Amino acid sequence: MIVEYIMIIPVAFGAALLTFFSGFGLGTILMPVFAIFFPVEIAIALTAIVHLLNNLFKATLIWKEINWKVVLWFALPAAAAAFGGAMLLNLLAGETGILTYEIGGRTMEVTILKLIIAVLLIIFAVMEIHKRLEQIRLNRKFLPLGGLLSGFFGGLSGHQGALRSMFLLRAGLGKEGFIATGIMAAIVIDISRLSVYGTSFFAKHFRTLGEDSVMLLVAASLAAFAGSWFGRRVLRKITFRGVQLTVGILILVLALLMAAGII
Repeated sequence: MIVEYIMIIPVAFGAALLTFFSGFGLGTILMPVFAIFFPVEIAIALTAIVHLLNNLFKATLIWKEINWKVVLWFALPAAAAAFGGAMLLNLLAGETGILTYEIGGRTMEVTILKLIIAVLLIIFAVMEIHKRLEQIRLNRKFLPLGGLLSGFFGGLSGHQGALRSMFLLRAGLGKEGFIATGIMAAIVIDISRLSVYGTSFFAKHFRTLGEDSVMLLVAASLAAFAGSWFGRRVLRKITFRGVQLTVGILILVLALLMAAGII
């Protein structure tokens, strides 16, 4: 378990720090690391718990800036779509691998679920890295549509933040309002998808997780809290574009590794 702690704790801290500014990144970066040690569906569920707990913690730091009207228009469709995406993930989780090969005596397996998640990651990475696509903004009347898309992909793969940020940036919010409102919307999506994960993946794999896995989950959550707290302290000193580039590059690397079945 030492290796798991060494890998997951720094990633949770760093990803939470990035997420505080960008509105996304924790689930996208942390989930593939969990996937090294757990089945993909369990990795998504564990990441969702860390994601939810971290967002609840962040909400206590910046709750006064939440725009509740925007949350209502965006988060309610997102919650319904997240439930549907999580149900689809439950169906795909039982699929067998479509390609297996060996590297250094280790068997790599590419599954349909991994390919779907990898494609989503690549799309979101390109959206953040490409300068022209970074300028894309959508009208506020499309908030419910943004909620549907963000919620569905959040439930399916845990990657909801990039789409959420695209839509919320056009909601007429300031920097603090954008961050706080995104946090609240993410909380609603997390609660919805965890209602499915809890009755499917955890019910199926609970006995195999063990106490060590629970402690790892606690450690990852505490590391994420620390990253968010530090992010709140330096909020005004970080450029948004720099965060986007960093997250986008990391997403792209992890997506390629997942598409290849390495993680």
